[in-house]
Amino acid sequence: MTQASSVGPASRGGPTEVIQRAAEAELLEAALLSGAHVLLEGPPGTGKSTLLRRVASARHIPFVMVEGNAELTPSRLIGHFDPALVLSKGYVPEIFEDGPLLEALRTGGLLYVEELNRIPEETLNVLLTAMSELEINVPRLGRVAAAAGFALVAAMNPFDAVGTARVSGALYDRTCRISMDYQSAEAEQAIVDLRTDGLDPQWRAKVVELVRSTREHEDIRFGSSVRGAIDVARLAVELARMRSTPTDDWHVGLAAARVSLSGRIRLQDACDRTPEQVITDLYVDVFGAEPVAPEDHSDSDPEGSPGEP
Repeated sequence: MTQASSVGPASRGGPTEVIQRAAEAELLEAALLSGAHVLLEGPPGTGKSTLLRRVASARHIPFVMVEGNAELTPSRLIGHFDPALVLSKGYVPEIFEDGPLLEALRTGGLLYVEELNRIPEETLNVLLTAMSELEINVPRLGRVAAAAGFALVAAMNPFDAVGTARVSGALYDRTCRISMDYQSAEAEQAIVDLRTDGLDPQWRAKVVELVRSTREHEDIRFGSSVRGAIDVARLAVELARMRSTPTDDWHVGLAAARVSLSGRIRLQDACDRTPEQVITDLYVDVFGAEPVAPEDHSDSDPEGSPGEP
């Protein structure tokens, strides 16, 4: 189901602190102040939505978010007349239920469309009209003009080819593009620290190193975002508590890494191994080989000599 939410000037949905994105924030705010629409391109977990929430909150303007997918039809985007009330009142404006696009147009807010390259072409055409004309004509409702401040900000992962469509040149022609790549290791450690509590800094750094290594391994087509590092850390804390072991226990970390990262990576088509096997190899590279358990001599005869039968 398509999800849309209006979060208003005060954003919600988690921390809005932007780590190492000052340049992108400046460009985004300048583009919006100039009246431009913006396309944020980058892999998942690079802070696209967090960046926009921060800018919208700083400017105290409405913020309407909609999830882009195949179910985002024009009627879901624009809105519709309440069928039950149409029977008794007819097509009158007061029974029209605004969709996210009309809500952003009327309030002069930011319409944020996630996963732009997953929406149907007919829905994209509606967005193009609103971007170009700053208004939209709705059958039986009439013309809805954009209030001052309206802008569309879309985000997409240009490297994901599964379930996506090619974005037309018409969209690029109507937007300013801001490319967002992964942040530095130090920034990602700060992000993990922001969303976890009481972790050993050295262990946390290794978790981030593990996640970053998934983006460079020859068997992996797409690696994990920093969200994977956050989940590894959080899961390890809870698993260690359940097992009554330290958080940095080697086996706890491996279990947390396999669960948190195996679904986030995409292997090369020619790879004949499982994601869990690849994650295990990367884990050993970062955290070292499995510790050897000390030998148990409790059953040996302490009084016997080596030469006795």
